Amino acid sequence: MSKQEDLDLRYMRMARIWAENSYCTRRQVGALLVKNKMIISDGYNGTPSGFENQCEDENNVSKPYVLHAEANAISKIARSHNSSDGATLYVTASPCMECAKLIIQAGIRRVVYGEEYRIMDGVELLQRAGIQTVFLNQQDAR
Repeated sequence: MSKQEDLDLRYMRMARIWAENSYCTRRQVGALLVKNKMIISDGYNGTPSGFENQCEDENNVSKPYVLHAEANAISKIARSHNSSDGATLYVTASPCMECAKLIIQAGIRRVVYGEEYRIMDGVELLQRAGIQTVFLNQQDAR
């Protein structure tokens, strides 16, 4: 195993632990932004700051204003003095189309994800943009 693969496994385990902070019951997703072997941002799926910590409505459908883990990590870095340009994003589930657009615009160059969602158009867009995508099976990240 290469040093990069070893690091990928470690950061993915950390993203999975970070996902436990989510109040969402249907799916908990965690994300870490790493640059120069330093975690520069983190996120998990949930409601915006100041909202109730309940992601699903009475029918167990995600509320439309729930933020994805990637969006939270990118938003957090935008409020800091750090830059995500050239960073790697570790996320426990494959990015959706909307998050893929944010990833591209944030200058992230590599995305490592741990679960393939049924719709893979976000990953396809990232690849089209020249961003390296790596599927790291959740079982490997234990």
